This record gives sequence, structure tokens and C-alpha cells, in this order.
Amino acid sequence: MTLVAGIDSSTQSCKVVVCDADTGEVAREGRAAHPGGTEIDPAAWESAAHRAIAAAGGFDDVAAVAVGAQQHGMVCLDPAGRVVRPALLWNDVRSADAAGALTDELGGPQAWAEAIGLVPLAAITVAKLRWLADHEPQHADRTAAVCLPHDWLTWRLRGATDIASLTTDRSDASGTGYYDAGSGAYRPDLLELALRGRRPQLPTVLAPGDRINCGAMQFGAGLGDNAAAALGLGADEGDVIVSIGTSGVVCAVAAGPVRDQNGHVAGFADGTGQYLPLVCTLNAARVLDAAASMLRVDHAELSRLALSAPPGSEGLVLVPYLEGERTPNRPNTSGAMHGLRVSNSTPANVARAAVEGLLCALADGLGHLTAHGVAARRILLIGGGAQSPAVRQIAPAVFGVPALVPAAAEYVALGAARQAAWALSGAPGPPPWKPPPTDEYVCDPAPAVAERYRQLSDLTE
Repeated sequence: MTLVAGIDSSTQSCKVVVCDADTGEVAREGRAAHPGGTEIDPAAWESAAHRAIAAAGGFDDVAAVAVGAQQHGMVCLDPAGRVVRPALLWNDVRSADAAGALTDELGGPQAWAEAIGLVPLAAITVAKLRWLADHEPQHADRTAAVCLPHDWLTWRLRGATDIASLTTDRSDASGTGYYDAGSGAYRPDLLELALRGRRPQLPTVLAPGDRINCGAMQFGAGLGDNAAAALGLGADEGDVIVSIGTSGVVCAVAAGPVRDQNGHVAGFADGTGQYLPLVCTLNAARVLDAAASMLRVDHAELSRLALSAPPGSEGLVLVPYLEGERTPNRPNTSGAMHGLRVSNSTPANVARAAVEGLLCALADGLGHLTAHGVAARRILLIGGGAQSPAVRQIAPAVFGVPALVPAAAEYVALGAARQAAWALSGAPGPPPWKPPPTDEYVCDPAPAVAERYRQLSDLTE
């Protein structure tokens, strides 16, 4: 049996799966935690990766590996390949003003959408680079190369030291703000705009099935976490993936690029040569954490309470912008509870309002996708938040269509492993691994819930 491995270097932890290259069956797995915060020394990713690899039994018998990782993180290297400063992660919002300035300087959201299919937000790498140029010019001056978390970790695991050998893939490059997924090319002029005239080296963009020869083990190109999850799920055109993790993500496999002039939809590439238009929110599973903490209950009791309340929570609406928000672009806003009365101020209604608010924000994301002609044949609910019984059962009412919940698995790591198997085989496409089994949840649509949420979410500042 030929074995391949996939690594998921996420915001919170590193997960490793070792799989049969032909079938995708998981042979063994391991994990290790990452430090918290919105900036991190990249050395912590490498340390966690080695611990997770050891927990998974090592790679001595593994023929190929690929890395999937959190998108947008800014990793700056000097000419010798040393890290210039801690990496800024996607959820660091200090670059919000920089994003607005960049948007204006190119001529507004429409100009950016036409240029690269993406409008700068605080999360996007290009905005973080502008922040660096303005607030830490000495670090910007030392930066000889800029890369992303999966680029850097792949480079380190390969044992490379020359910044000229950095590589990336189109899925992760398309989230930087200086790569156009539609044309498949970097926009160095936008990089230079962000860094106020500086133009550091960028990683070489590999094709989805490319491989890097490293002695006995091969490396796949790697990919961004959302593209990796889509590959791990076996998603195809018409599939909408709703991921409820640290962030909330609504994305869909599409045949062509999307350019949203309003900036809600990011025109990303996927991990197969197609496209992955995507809407991301900053607030997802942590909304459930906050509600459970507020009510002083565990997650099981939070679900029980939420399911005991009626749809609409008797008029109670939670707008869950607890960490600021990315979609809509309100990085400095906060959450709000609307419609609170003596008659509806019960733990059950608060619990359900939290679940409905989380899902309504994601349903707005789905609406942005379908407004651009993205097909929505079915919805796949994944991520830690999707393990909540209340989320599973309420989702069909909010989205208006059945929700399919795949069996719990490390889909980002599985997608990376599938890419590794593809790179090893040299085939024109990824191996036909069997899609995961799913549980289907259905209930009557409740459009009034989503409509009331939309009306009230606009009041939040």
C-alpha cells in the first residue's frame, strides 16, 4: 500500500493524516496545538507540524505529502530566509484602515474586482503589507520575500533555505490581493502599491497536480484551507460548502471566475484548476462559545435550549459581530441583541437567537454567491460548529434547502493528502476517492427569520 500524507496547519492547530494513496482510507493521524493570538512566530507552525507528524507515526513510509493552511497570513523573510517579524494572521484587523486606503488608491471596489476579482479587506495579505509599510517601515525594508503560511511551512519541511525556491499554488495566491485567479498571474504593481514602491520576491505558483522532488518523498503544491476542504470533500460544481470553524465560510466550486464589484465575494481559485468563489465571516463557531459562556451552559445544553425555542426566537435577534466583521466589512463593529423584551428574555430564546444569527450571517453569504450565478445544488455543512445538533437542525430553515452533514473528519488535511496522491501519480486529475457519507437534515423554510435578521443587521455599527 502506497501512503501519502496531508497536513492542515490551521489557526488553532496542526492536523496530520496519513492515507492510502489509492482509496483515501486514513491509516493514522496526529495533531498538535498552535499558540493563540492574531500574530505568531512561524516557527510555532513548524514545531507543531513536527509534533503532529510524530503523533501520526512519522513519515518514514510516506511517499508524498502536501500542506493545506490558513489563508492570507503575511510571512516576511529577509534575504537569508529569516523571518522578519511575527506573521500577521487573517483575523488580525489592525490593517482595516490600510485596506480602505488601498481600495481608494486604485479607484474603488470596482477597480479591484476588475483587476483581481478581490477587494482588499483587513484579512487580505495586501492590506497587511500596506500596514507594514506604514507602521513598521524598517521591517518592510528588510523584507526580501513575502509568502503565505502553507508556502513557508512547505518550504521549511522540504529543508529549503533559498527564498528563490519558495512555491505556492493558485488557490492560496488568489487570496493575497496581488494575484488574479482569472488570468493566473501575479499583479506586481499591486504588491508595489501596497509596499509603497518596494517589490519583494513572491513564491512560484505551481499547477494543482505539480510536485516537488525531495529525495525519497515528494511534495505537492499545497493549497489554501478552503480549497483543501473542497478537495477533501470531493466537492464539484454546484456544491456549496458552509464551514463553521474559527471563521465562517460559504464557498462553491465554479467553472469560471467571479468578480464582485461590491467586494462581498472573493474570486478565489480552487485546488483543481477551477474556481472557488467565497464569502468569509469573522464570527462563526465562537458565537456558540460566547452564547454558552453567557448562559453558563455547555454546548450540549446550548443546543437543547435552542431547539426548545420557536423559530425566530420570539422576536429576539442576535447580530453576531463579536470580533468585528469581514462580510459585511465592519472590522470595528460589535455584536448586538435586538428585540429584547421581558416576555422573550429566556435562556432558550437567547440560545436560539445565537444559532439563528450565526446561520443568518452565513445565509447572507450564500445570497451573495447566488447573485453572481453560482449554482447551489446542495449545501455541505462542515467544521466544528456543524457538530452542534441545533446548528444542523436549524440550518435548513434558515438556508431554505436541505443541509447535508458529512461524517466528521479532517477535510483540509484529507484534501491535502488527496493532492499529494495526485502529485505522486502524475495523473491529469486527483484520484477518485470515495466521497464521505452524509446525514441529511430537512425542515420547513423560515424566510421571515433571515429577513428580520437582514433588516436589523444594518443597524449594527
